[in-house]
Amino acid sequence: MDATDVSENSDITAFISLASYDQWFSLCPSGWCPPSRYKHATEIVNEKLYVIGGSRNGRYLSDVQVFDFRTLKWSTLSLKVDNDSSELEKINLENAFPAVADHSLVKWEKGLLVVAGHTKELSDNVTVWSIDLDTNNCSLVQTNGKIPIARGGQSATLVGSKLFLFGGEDRKRHLLNDLHILDLTTMTWDEIEIKNTSPAPRFDHTAAVYGDQYLLIFGGSSHSTCFNDLHLLDLLTMEWSQPQTQGAYVTPRGGHASTIVDENWYIVGGGDNMSGATETIVLNISKFVWSMATSVGNREPLASEGLTLCSTMIDGEKLLIAFGGYNGKYNNEVFVLKIKPKEPIRPRLLQSPAAAAAAASVTAAYAIIAATDEKNNSSKNIDDSNSKSNHESAQNDTDSLKAETKILKSRIVEVRDEKSRIQARIDELNISHTELLKELQSVQSQLAAESARCLKLETNIAQIQKSLVSFSSLENELEVLRHQKSQMEQETVDAQKQRSGGVWQWLSGTTQNSEQ
Repeated sequence: MDATDVSENSDITAFISLASYDQWFSLCPSGWCPPSRYKHATEIVNEKLYVIGGSRNGRYLSDVQVFDFRTLKWSTLSLKVDNDSSELEKINLENAFPAVADHSLVKWEKGLLVVAGHTKELSDNVTVWSIDLDTNNCSLVQTNGKIPIARGGQSATLVGSKLFLFGGEDRKRHLLNDLHILDLTTMTWDEIEIKNTSPAPRFDHTAAVYGDQYLLIFGGSSHSTCFNDLHLLDLLTMEWSQPQTQGAYVTPRGGHASTIVDENWYIVGGGDNMSGATETIVLNISKFVWSMATSVGNREPLASEGLTLCSTMIDGEKLLIAFGGYNGKYNNEVFVLKIKPKEPIRPRLLQSPAAAAAAASVTAAYAIIAATDEKNNSSKNIDDSNSKSNHESAQNDTDSLKAETKILKSRIVEVRDEKSRIQARIDELNISHTELLKELQSVQSQLAAESARCLKLETNIAQIQKSLVSFSSLENELEVLRHQKSQMEQETVDAQKQRSGGVWQWLSGTTQNSEQ
């Protein structure tokens, strides 16, 4: 990785012209630089890089730093508290803006929105702060609806006027995989119920939106491992899926950063709790193919966790901008990668074999008809001076072409009919698929009910078996008691016999004495 030292007399135009494509360069600004940090958040507005908050040596930061790409200088943005915000009374702040890390930063209207994150303030729910870049006013936004619990390490992705919040880690270090949407026009939260299995709970992952229809989630961390899986949420059906990818192998990582440029998703940095990821990887979203754009050394700042990545265009060049991170030491360097322009690719229209054959037949038929029309037009211009035989021959050719045209037109009608039949068949299959899906859902519901019933029966059987064991024990005790009773009765009878024999013996002895 090369480093370009830009002097005070240099400007960004000169820097871009000297930079090579698809290679990272360290942009050395003139003058003062902000403190090093990680787990901060960045956005680019009007050719300025805004850096908000972060963490350093176990402390959360509350500053807002601004890097101007035209002057190549850093400055500190002094925020003012918006006194109209009644919610500020509920939070005890030492500064105009709270110290925060693991938060999300989103461009919205005239400023920036700071969403969620870990702070010293013990808030139960996710907070949203607004920074007006025209007035430098900072205010706590009052939201309503189903406000999600407070968290950090989540992803916040803007789709139109809706902000999609996924995952993260709450204050008790519980991992999350819930999905919430904040409507920025009404500032109303809503929790989304997903129809199928969501990605595993995680934090420090990355997310992006493609075509305003698909939300992509990649990587992230749990308390014991890191992920390298890719998940896709269809925003129309609200169903998760895991697309099959091709290309280069991607190592598990968390704490990485990403941004989308055209149809390419660039991912930088991160790590697996043992080493940093050195590759800058790219996912072609239209093909789901992974590739490696470039790589850096193991101890380079770009092989860090908790860095940020943005994209912008300056002087007609598309650029990636990376800042900060931690890989054994905290970083505050600005890195730039100039993206190599891609050749424009004409999109292909995918057709079924039947539709393609029908289209080819129609095209061929129209081509022949056009040729026929040209021949007819040329036949009309035949010189009247030609012989009668030539005229009859031309007339025969014309009749033949007309007959061929009629046949081709009938063929076009047949192709159209075939296309209609295919479309009708497709509609039938769609209806059948819908019915089968409903039947499957019904069977699944019945299966769930039967499973619950079986579980209840198993519980009853277990209780009965337990009762039978108790009953058997009672029978044994009863048998012992019966045996004891029998013994006692026998002993009683024997005792009575002994007492009866003693009386008769006494009477007999008395009689004998009298006779003597």
